[in-house]
Amino acid sequence: MPLSPQEQVRLSAAAFAAAPWPALILDGEDRLILANEAAEALLGSAIGLLRRPRPPVPALIGVARQARRVQAMVLEAEVEVVIPDLPPFTAALSATPLAEGQVLIGVNRAASPGRSAATPAALKSAAGLGRTLAHEVKNPLAGIRGAAQLLKATAGADEASLAQLIIDETDRIRRLVDRVEIFSDERPLRAQPVNIHRVLDRVRAVVANSAGSEVRFRERYDPSLPHALGDEDQLIQVFLNLVKNAAEAAEARGDGRGEIVLATAYRHDPRSRAGGPAAAPLEVVVQDNGPGVAPDLKGRIFDAFVTTKPAGTGLGLTLVAKLVEDHRGRIELDSEPGRTVFRVRLPVQTAASPHRSAP
Repeated sequence: MPLSPQEQVRLSAAAFAAAPWPALILDGEDRLILANEAAEALLGSAIGLLRRPRPPVPALIGVARQARRVQAMVLEAEVEVVIPDLPPFTAALSATPLAEGQVLIGVNRAASPGRSAATPAALKSAAGLGRTLAHEVKNPLAGIRGAAQLLKATAGADEASLAQLIIDETDRIRRLVDRVEIFSDERPLRAQPVNIHRVLDRVRAVVANSAGSEVRFRERYDPSLPHALGDEDQLIQVFLNLVKNAAEAAEARGDGRGEIVLATAYRHDPRSRAGGPAAAPLEVVVQDNGPGVAPDLKGRIFDAFVTTKPAGTGLGLTLVAKLVEDHRGRIELDSEPGRTVFRVRLPVQTAASPHRSAP
């Protein structure tokens, strides 16, 4: 059954709000009339300035007017965006003309050279996407699958195979939705003292058995570290994803010299000042000597559906970033050809506890 115009508008609005990249809509006079959550997080207080008539933002206005002129989507890469009250930044802009002179603008902000970090805005957008898919896609999928099953029961051989194709595809989409829906899980974390070295040793054993002799592991552990504070199962999931990715990258060398380094250390965290965010001084490094992350992916590596794997869904690192964020930690990527490093910063158990980690 086709969607009604009202349903189409509602789904379009939900998709705009849940998009993991900053998106803005300008009216026919280049004034901001709508911004999604990712744009609010990127531009902050500057949003108010953009809503004034004729905001002094040449990059946004230029790409918007160009899209109106050609009445087609316009892409501009490596554009310097200058907004008062904000440091200038480089971004790739996209502009799509809408009705009545309005223009939809996407802002893909470039990361600092060689480094990418998961941002709260991207994770919140992934959570919004999970909620939207769960509510707006699962119910129609169930109806489509049920109708296909009824058709299959009364159809001939050729029609039955087509009905089965519909069933198989709806099941595949349902599995994808289930994976995305986890991002909307907002239950509080059950934090306990966790021996991070025991977590890493378990992950190493699992990945080493599947990677074979193509990849060599090296550990550089600090035996004096206190326990991490978190959920052990979730931390295993975090580092299993990271080490599996590192093993695949190391194997991609194809010369039998792939190497993964697992390291831990205690780093002073400037966030530990009184009244600030929770400190995350326990650092875990997962490093490989594979080909590195492509430059055009570095700034989006933690976004949903960004992947370099032919059969990948692009949700693995997004899930890793969500779990680290749930632990009130941070994750960063630093990559160049021959060296890719993921740094995970985690909070630690309180100093009053007598427990200590051991390698």
